[in-house]
Amino acid sequence: MPALYSRFSGSNIGRLAALSDGVFAIAMTLLVLELHAPVLEAVHHQRPLWESGALDSEQGLWHALVLLAPKLLTYFMSFLTLGIFWVGQQTQLNQFERANRHLTWIHLAFLASVSLMPFSTAVLGEYIGFRLAVAVYWVNLLLLGAMLLASVTYGHRAGLLKADVDHDMRLAHRRRIVIYQGLYAVAAVLSVINTYVSIVLIVLFQVNSAIAPRIWRLNRF
Repeated sequence: MPALYSRFSGSNIGRLAALSDGVFAIAMTLLVLELHAPVLEAVHHQRPLWESGALDSEQGLWHALVLLAPKLLTYFMSFLTLGIFWVGQQTQLNQFERANRHLTWIHLAFLASVSLMPFSTAVLGEYIGFRLAVAVYWVNLLLLGAMLLASVTYGHRAGLLKADVDHDMRLAHRRRIVIYQGLYAVAAVLSVINTYVSIVLIVLFQVNSAIAPRIWRLNRF
């Protein structure tokens, strides 16, 4: 392998973290672009409340906002998703002493999955009642988890981790990824009942991951 591609050091970890920050920031920003203010002629004709029919435009706007609820829900879910995986990746990067070419490409594949999140979110928001849309979103979650798992597994085998990252820390990190991926898979399967069941469960799992409430054993993951 040419020296140009084989020499990676701890400084590359910082550059990789900086690149990740940029990709995550762009992906999070693109999520909100799917939310468009309602276009309704009645909204632009405001009247004093005491006039007859003055509430018609308000009701029209309210109805239009209600129709945006699926996209608002998927926006909230995906923002949580990206936030959780950003924290997960940054935690991993802080555990690496150095990087090599293979680890860098693993994380580039992870960032490619991050950049797909606005697309899978748009599909789910537009077709929220379709099981295939839930499957597309779940595959995106699976890719994100698989890349993080590949990163920590390869980093250990290649001796790239810091000396103070012991077996228990590695095991805890891998267990968290596997458990949540299993929970996401269960949620996706439950779309056979109703797609909203899947989405609500995914959101609940994400909230648990973000705030770790002291509920049964959930705060341990």
